[in-house]
Amino acid sequence: MLCDIKSRTREELETQFQEWDEPAYRVDQLLHWLYARRVTNWDAMENLPKALRERLGGHYTLRSLELVGKRGAQDATQKFLWRLDDHSLIESVLIPASRALYGEASDRQTLCVSTQVGCAYGCKFCASGLDGWKRNLRVEEIVDQVLAVERWNAKQRQNPKPATRTQPDAACGPIHPARTTPPAARFIDNLVIMGMGEPLANYENLLKALRILNAPWGGGIGARKITISTSGLAPQIRKLADEPMQFRLAISLHGPSDAVRNRIMPVNRKYPVRELAAACEYYVRKKGKVITLEYILLAGVNADVEQAKPLAKLAHRLKAKVNLIPYNQVDGLAWERPSEAEQEAFLAAMERQKITATLRREKGHDIDAACGQLRLKTERERARDDEALNC
Repeated sequence: MLCDIKSRTREELETQFQEWDEPAYRVDQLLHWLYARRVTNWDAMENLPKALRERLGGHYTLRSLELVGKRGAQDATQKFLWRLDDHSLIESVLIPASRALYGEASDRQTLCVSTQVGCAYGCKFCASGLDGWKRNLRVEEIVDQVLAVERWNAKQRQNPKPATRTQPDAACGPIHPARTTPPAARFIDNLVIMGMGEPLANYENLLKALRILNAPWGGGIGARKITISTSGLAPQIRKLADEPMQFRLAISLHGPSDAVRNRIMPVNRKYPVRELAAACEYYVRKKGKVITLEYILLAGVNADVEQAKPLAKLAHRLKAKVNLIPYNQVDGLAWERPSEAEQEAFLAAMERQKITATLRREKGHDIDAACGQLRLKTERERARDDEALNC
């Protein structure tokens, strides 16, 4: 099986080109077409000799994600549903920045990226794992989520349409730029690895993808603008702490105690709060960076103001900030978000404890933007259609 060109680092490509007796500058030209021009076929690489393009095509694939669905929210959040080459579906979510989320100016664009098809960790409130885990995403499938959204954005800019709440499904077509056309500026400038799947369970593929997306010759996204989330895989948190890259870390905590986390997050039985907290302390010591505790507010589970005290205690211990997220309803699950008054009361309780905390007014609440919801609906609709055809 051929590997995909977007899974290769610059160093790997330089080694290959040396073996082929190609001049070094050809690597620069290739990378420019891949990551600045974001082309989707070899023939678009106009300044590469035809013989080299044919050799590349015989040695590597150049796959691209197929856009099969997109929904737009009132707050400009966009959810993308991608089909992979094995017909699996994954999601990415484009989030316009707000100070309540990241403290960035409003022209910032953050992409929430998936790392697995499905999820094996079975958080009780999450749609991603309802149909189980299928596989890890390959390096190029992680990388191309960024490139595919940027191709979509470039296409929108070339062919602007009146804004609508819900856009029709469409496929991202290839871009064939003329040599005189300057490449589009980087559209995505922040990444949050918080989409479908447990990122640290796909550790090697994720880290290689992020090195490509971080590299000046690749995505060019600064390491400090990339946040990796985990539900609490303590050994991998320690491993990440020993990496040279300065990625940010977010913990999907959602409960300040074993009693709460055991109820809603099965991973806690393997890595309880004490072990998770120790791994986070190691990360903070090694990196010297503030981590974020992600805390979905679930009515009747963890949103009572009494839960704010142990959460604040843990945040103080880890020198962490807290991101409060009202639950985004998932079809088929009974969990509910607390009232706005309860949300504000919980935030006030955190602030009284001198914790830096934000309350997210859930982005994309009107487009099923929580992890896995659009994929789950589409998969189930497809299953119903297949069943009807077989009747």
